[in-house]
Amino acid sequence: MIDEYMDAMKEEFAERLDALSKRLVTIRTGRATPQLLDNVSIHVAAYGATMPIKQLATVQAPDARLLVINPWDKGTIKDIERGLLASQLGLTPASDGQIIRLPVPPLTGERRQQLVRQVRQLTEEARIAARGVRREYNDIFKEMERDKDISEDELKRQLARVQDATNAAIKQMEGLASEKEAEVMEV
Repeated sequence: MIDEYMDAMKEEFAERLDALSKRLVTIRTGRATPQLLDNVSIHVAAYGATMPIKQLATVQAPDARLLVINPWDKGTIKDIERGLLASQLGLTPASDGQIIRLPVPPLTGERRQQLVRQVRQLTEEARIAARGVRREYNDIFKEMERDKDISEDELKRQLARVQDATNAAIKQMEGLASEKEAEVMEV
């Protein structure tokens, strides 16, 4: 039963790590990637709903400084442009009526520092989530010891295993963050 809890805990750490990874991908670096638009949702008047760009168009990066958005329904071009302007990306779309070009300008030093702070904030949120997982499983094992399902020595061993797993997850999170910081600071 203890191994089942440990497996479940490691799964939760993997989920937190995956969530951090997905959020870090959406942070703009100096180069254009379609993942920049993953969190951009557009309110489409024609459909009366808010939808992610992926459901409205194909997004391609033909080179390092340009994203090309090709809407399936050409009537949604204005809605997509409005949504891109309203997003926090700071990018200005250019449309020719058929496709939208989204030039990605090089980052300034000040903007790079802002993005590094954003990376650190996301990483701290992930660390807090990991510590929440640790607290949850520590409580489970303490409850098992109170119910006399495990001994006090076994409790100490399990708490140490939980702490080791937490440290490993946080170390992986920090590794992802340092990679992203290096990518952002790369000129």
